[in-house]
Order: sequence, then structure tokens, then C-alpha cells
Amino acid sequence: MPATTATDFETIIGLEVHAQLLTRSKMYCGCSAAYADAFPNTHVCPVCLGLPGALPVINRAAIEVVIRTGLALNCSTPSYSKLDRKNYVYPDLPKGYQISQYDLPLCVGGYLEFESGKEIHRAGITRVHIEEDTGRLVHRVGSDGIDISLVDLNRSGVPLMEIVGEPDLHSPEEARDYLIALRQILRYIGASTGNMEEGAFRCDANISVRSTDGTIVGSKVEIKNMNSFRAVERALRYEDERQRDVLANGGTVPQETRGWVEARGITASQRTKERAHDYRYFPEPDLPPLSVSAELVESVRSSMAELPSARRERFAAQYGLNRADAATLTIDRSIADYYENAVGANPTPERTRIISNWIVNDLFALQRSRGLPDDQMPLSVEQLQDLVEAVEQGELTARAAKEMLPQLQDGEMPRAAAARLNLLSLNDDAAISVAVQETMAAFPDAVKDYQNGKTAAIGRLIGETIRKTGGRAKPDDVRRKLEEALKAE
Repeated sequence: MPATTATDFETIIGLEVHAQLLTRSKMYCGCSAAYADAFPNTHVCPVCLGLPGALPVINRAAIEVVIRTGLALNCSTPSYSKLDRKNYVYPDLPKGYQISQYDLPLCVGGYLEFESGKEIHRAGITRVHIEEDTGRLVHRVGSDGIDISLVDLNRSGVPLMEIVGEPDLHSPEEARDYLIALRQILRYIGASTGNMEEGAFRCDANISVRSTDGTIVGSKVEIKNMNSFRAVERALRYEDERQRDVLANGGTVPQETRGWVEARGITASQRTKERAHDYRYFPEPDLPPLSVSAELVESVRSSMAELPSARRERFAAQYGLNRADAATLTIDRSIADYYENAVGANPTPERTRIISNWIVNDLFALQRSRGLPDDQMPLSVEQLQDLVEAVEQGELTARAAKEMLPQLQDGEMPRAAAARLNLLSLNDDAAISVAVQETMAAFPDAVKDYQNGKTAAIGRLIGETIRKTGGRAKPDDVRRKLEEALKAE
């Protein structure tokens, strides 16, 4: 008989996130940090190659980015910090150690608030510290059919920060939403691109389960090799169920590192979990301790961009947007900037809502259909303003504007596109009257309903008349002509 059932357990999750920093040069040398499209082993020097006698120099910009991140995550920044050597042997680590931080990190004791399941959650942040990235291994099959591994050290030494979260998450869905909120903050403050597919935002998850009565406590398991938010959620869900089943049936969960196997939808054992003493940490002898003044912290704080949560609240209050639209428009800093540039300095309440509706309901759909990145809008600010003004001034109906959007050419203004496509508003009363008569003849039942007191029937007649004009007739003009014709019947 099982000791308990799988549903009698609670899940404990803590996340460790590595994010590459947006700096021009590497962490401890002057080599370019833009390694993605470079020919292998060209952005290297004696320092990032780990050659004997090469001395590192701290990248101040990277330190400031970590401090900025700590402030955004409500951390404190101690005045004294130091760098440490984390020793391990791996082919893509040329020095045989990584310069990281151990017991005295740059930022400590913060928290992240995020929404999950329509509730606001708070998860603690243990620390944010600076380190350097490793090189990359490229696995190929040689001409003789033998598997080979090549080393590219262009990435070696790129500034990297680790954000260690407290084990305050209790479901795979919470973990996913935590990561989404964290990446949003990093992108807002210009700390990292946050691109998981490029390896600029990487997550390791620690998960354990324990019985709700405290009699059974499972060991912590680390999961690696997750390269998307969906992969994190799926891996944690699988591992959560696996551990619950093991413990419910009287088994034990070993403390180990497991890898997510995307193709099979499972986690697989890789090695026993390392502990701190396995890395033989000791203070980095080639770099001085870090002294962080209160003036530097305040300077970094004053230069920070508005955080997404604050901007979301301001959009709702300042522009009269509902919370859903305010959240959508602030999901990315560039989109939020786009919206504010489009509404201008002194917008009317009506204009702020109209522009919001066009972006949320139409431009995002056009963005997806064209396969554009999430932060790239299909229209320039000037094009969107021209579109809205044309509709407001009656030069273009909303329906015609929606028809015109997919046919808009690069850089073409909407008014010019509407003229090219013969979609400008129809101001010909005679043509509208002809369309009204044709509609009334085609839909006699709707005409009879209206005349029998069902005034809502005019809505269908208006829609059909506008359709007959190719969306060019303005609704108010059509209604007026219809009411005149219906009274004359």
C-alpha cells in the first residue's frame, strides 16, 4: 500500500536564471560581446582564452547593470562585495574556472511580484551576482562519420548575471509566469535581450515535493536544458508528477541533476547534484574587492526606466484604459513607447482609447500575420496617426481602414493607400441612395420588421448597405438615407 497519495504532496520550486548582459565588451577584457554572428574564435584575446599570465579587468558597465537589476528586484546593494573562482573542468571553460561570486554577491534580499492565475504572487530573490559566460560546444558528424565536438570561445567571458530565487513557487504555472515577469523587467531596464532561443536568458529549476503533514520530504532535483517558457512549464509538470508518484509509493528521490528531453517530454538523470564545496570556491586573486558607494547606487537608480508594473498602472490611470489593454500595451517597453508616441503630448480621452484599440485589435494581428518580432510594429507612429485622423475626420470608414491595412505598402501613408485602393469614404448621396434601394429590395423582411416597430432591424440594413459600397459609405450617412427611404415606403 502506498504511504500516501500523490495528491497529498505540495510542490516547492526555486529558479536560478542566467541572463547575458547588454554591454559592448566582455566582462574582463575588451573583446566584443557581440558573438552571435561572428566567425568562431575571432572575438577572443589572451584573457578570454585563459592563457597563462593574462590579467582580467572588471567591466564597470556590467557591474552597474547588475546593480540596476537588483534595484528593479527590490534588493539591497552591500557596500562591500568580492569576486571568487568557481573551479570545474569542462571543454568550453578555457581557464578551468569561472570568475563568479560566492558568499558576498552584489545584490541580496529582494523580491519579485508577478501575476499568476489572476492573483498577485510575491517570490523572494536570494541574490543577484555577476559572473562570466563560458564558450560553446558545437557537435557535428565528421566526413568519416565520427561524432566530433568543436569549441567556439567567442562567448567565453561575455558578462552574465545569475538571479537566484527563493523556493517560493508552488506550481509549474507559477514558475512560468515568474520567468515571464522577470524577463519583462530585464528587457524594460535594458539589462538583457532576454532571448531564450539565443541563450541570453537561461533557467535552471530546483524542484522538490513534500507531504502536507511534513512526514515525507523529497530531495531537491535540479532540471537543466530548458530553452523556452513552455519547456520550463512542461519539465516541471513532468518532474512534479514523477516525484509525487515515487514518494507516494514509498520510494526515495535522489538529489541529482536531470536534463529535460524535449522530444520525449521527460526528464533524464545526468549526474548527482554538485554542492558548493565541489567547486572549491576561493577569492579571485587577480581582481580587487568591489566597493559600491551609496552615490553609485543612487546614480543607477535615478537613470532607471519606469518599471512595467508602474507603467501599467499609469497607463490605466492617465489614459483611461482598462487593465487588460494597459497590460497588453506595456508588455514590452518598445510597444509602450510606441503607444505613448502615437497618442502624443496632449491626447483626448477618446484618442487614447481609439489608438489603444487599433494597436491591440488590429496592429498586433497584422504583426503576427507578417511574422514580425514581438517588439516591432507593422506601422510607424506617423502611419498610425494618419490612419486614426483619417477615420476621425470621416475620410475613411473604420471598415475600409481595416480592409486597407493588410494592403499597406512599406512606408505608405494610410490616406494615400486608401486613395490607391479606392477605399476613401463615399460622399456621393446619389450612390448611397442607390445602394439603400438595392438593400431594401434584397431584404424585404428586414424592411417589414422595421416598419412593424422592430427598429433594431435597421442595423442589418445599414450593414448590408455599407457592404454594397465596399465599406466606403459612412454609417451615419447610410442611416440617414435609410430612415428617409423607409419613411417614404
